[in-house]
Amino acid sequence: MGRLLQLALALTAFFWAAAASAEVRVTFHSFDGSVLFGRYPHAFVSMEGELADGTPIKENYGFSAKSASPAVLAGPVEHIVMVEKDKWIDRTNRHFTVVIDDAKYWAIRKEVARWRDAPGKYYDLATRNCIHFVGAIAQIVGVRVTYPEDMLRRPKKWLNHITGRNPQLRAPQID
Repeated sequence: MGRLLQLALALTAFFWAAAASAEVRVTFHSFDGSVLFGRYPHAFVSMEGELADGTPIKENYGFSAKSASPAVLAGPVEHIVMVEKDKWIDRTNRHFTVVIDDAKYWAIRKEVARWRDAPGKYYDLATRNCIHFVGAIAQIVGVRVTYPEDMLRRPKKWLNHITGRNPQLRAPQID
């Protein structure tokens, strides 16, 4: 019986250690963009790591207008939740990374679905753009967020602002 108990304790310790080492890292990105090259400035998040049950995570999400047109300037338009290709992720500004647990991971996934599945024309350059989407995710992970009006179309400047408001992130400003 003593050996069986030792084995049970060893297995329990192993599984607790594995669960404790599981983590998902959420990175907050900005993309400088260029109208000439077909990509506007943009903010999005990526998530990489492993859930406590061992499920590997490698995802990213951004929020955008479904199509770029002058209609974006006039008010709400159709929206999409974008998934970036690796080639775009490699060209981004990585502002800061936050380590989260499974509960926050699932809360982020729920928020992504809420934005993705919103009925009608949900993208609005002034009130629901990529910055607001990333801000909603930042709040889930405990980052303080504000939306200064002069930054609502400037993702890099806005994420630098958020970095400055959250010294616990220990993240540098990006030029």
